[in-house]
Amino acid sequence: MEDIKVAILGGAGFIGSAFVRELNNRNVKPLVIDLLTYAGRLENLKGTKHEFIKADIRDYKLHDILREFKPDIVVNFAAESHVDRSIYRPQDFVTTNVMGTVNVLESSRRLGFKYVHISTDEVYGERCADELSPLNPSSPYSASKASGDMFVKAYSRTYGVENIIVRPSNNYGPRQFPEKFIPKAIIRSLMNLHVPVYGDGSQERDWIYVEDTAKIIWDLIKKAEWKGEVYNLPGGQRVTNLELLKLLGRVIGKDISIKFVDDRPGHDRIYCMSTKLKYEVTSLSEGLKKTYEWYNQNKWWWEPLLQDKFFKEDEPWKV
Repeated sequence: MEDIKVAILGGAGFIGSAFVRELNNRNVKPLVIDLLTYAGRLENLKGTKHEFIKADIRDYKLHDILREFKPDIVVNFAAESHVDRSIYRPQDFVTTNVMGTVNVLESSRRLGFKYVHISTDEVYGERCADELSPLNPSSPYSASKASGDMFVKAYSRTYGVENIIVRPSNNYGPRQFPEKFIPKAIIRSLMNLHVPVYGDGSQERDWIYVEDTAKIIWDLIKKAEWKGEVYNLPGGQRVTNLELLKLLGRVIGKDISIKFVDDRPGHDRIYCMSTKLKYEVTSLSEGLKKTYEWYNQNKWWWEPLLQDKFFKEDEPWKV
């Protein structure tokens, strides 16, 4: 094992569990801390090497856990992350994404570990943004993430907390909870159901394969100066939702049945970032192929989740 101690908050979630696998590839066995809410699942960690503690990042007990473990680095993937859910119940996003972040920052201030804050392209709103662009969030979700980012900046300036902020574009890949667009489209197509598409389907997103995100974050950890740097992680593969479903249909081998539904409130039309970094990513067609094959071969993973209203309903924020 490399001589580094890493704690991963939200490590049983989608991107967090991918990062656990990336650390295992680097001979690092991390501590995973997760509350195991609906999207954080021990099934996501199957086959990995890790220690696990069930805990809430909003709880003061987190300090005791981290004090005992003595991490060199803490990476925070723990978040409420689904825009539809933020419209339905915004309070959960404030407590986790803002108050939870402040709780972790307090631990970093007191215990001295380096802190990696995982944010999102959505904090920039409808614009093409670089790392110096102002934040302009549109949804309760992106507003909560932008607020968390601002606290990270404040703790860096006021207390000297060593940190970096990472803002990936839309991630996709294996083990993503089926409330999200790509797994929902794959699973519903496997079940011969229609895929609900908001508005006219012309919303444009930039996609990055989750394993690429995990690798880039590890590379950043190795070279960061820990002075509050911000790193955008665009996938460089922007398509509309309709174009994405056409690509996915070619991967699956059949046309995807689409049902247009009322657009959700405040829906951003486009996300677009540039970055100062240089890296290579998996092509969208190859990544969709890998993602489809995983869901097709691992029905045990997603079949228990089909009763979730954010999978079943066409306009779940109204339910």
